Amino acid sequence: MPSASTTWRFDDFARSIGGRSEATRRAYLSDLRGFAEWASRGGVEEPGRVQRILLRRYLAYLATRRYARASVARKAAALRAYFSWCRRRGLVGVDPARGLSAPRSGGRLPRVLSHAELDRMLDSKSQGAPGENPTALAIELRDRAVLELLYAAGLRVAELCGLDRSGLDLRARIVTVTGKGDKERQLPIHEAAAEALDAWLDRGRARLVKAESPREAVFLNRVGNRLGPRDVRRIIYRRSPVPTHPHALRHSFATHLLDGGADLRVVQELLGHSSLQTTQVYTHVSKERLVSVYKGTHPRA
Repeated sequence: MPSASTTWRFDDFARSIGGRSEATRRAYLSDLRGFAEWASRGGVEEPGRVQRILLRRYLAYLATRRYARASVARKAAALRAYFSWCRRRGLVGVDPARGLSAPRSGGRLPRVLSHAELDRMLDSKSQGAPGENPTALAIELRDRAVLELLYAAGLRVAELCGLDRSGLDLRARIVTVTGKGDKERQLPIHEAAAEALDAWLDRGRARLVKAESPREAVFLNRVGNRLGPRDVRRIIYRRSPVPTHPHALRHSFATHLLDGGADLRVVQELLGHSSLQTTQVYTHVSKERLVSVYKGTHPRA
């Protein structure tokens, strides 16, 4: 009996979306395997037998299981991408997922750190007294550089973890990163971020380098491997005065720029959003903050 992965050609599909991030590819494959398992319980064991009504029933099933709206929206996106590929490969005659709708993932506005919270995070210490030992000093310099860069350039965590030394021009204060879809963009950074990066590279990085360490990686973890998303989360959890997700620094970067009068399309370019609609959520954050300030300060509000 052929396996579900062979019948549904998941491995072939995964290779077709090589331009997406590794996290997206893993999520899509997990979503598709979940759908295939659910469909097989109803006797549907190959993509050619999937009809649109089945996909709608699956999304409804997910809703009854109280999946988050964002998760259902991502699973719908995975199904659209997969069946579009199936149609191009001739595995289905008609794309049953074309235009498949899912619950909107909106609802909660992204968390934005206040200037005071950011100052406390950036000025705090991760390891106690920097002079305690060379490794502690190296980690302190790395953590400060990580946080400064995340907020200075509004990077995705994956972009920061994948950053190579060839992507740094500290003299010009420019960082070049590869974002979603392997799209490259150049980002300006401020002086404090450039100084933090220079200090890490000059006085900290060599302390964490091991024989097998990637030579080009800007950031390394304690065992000398390229810094990963979990490592970044740990840095933020240690240093943030309030519970904070790493993406909050990106949200704060965008919102603070808009609060300061930056053009929405400029912020879109800096964030690497392909659609202006994605960036517009930050205008709602700014408007909410404006209303909050107004109500808290106007004598008759």
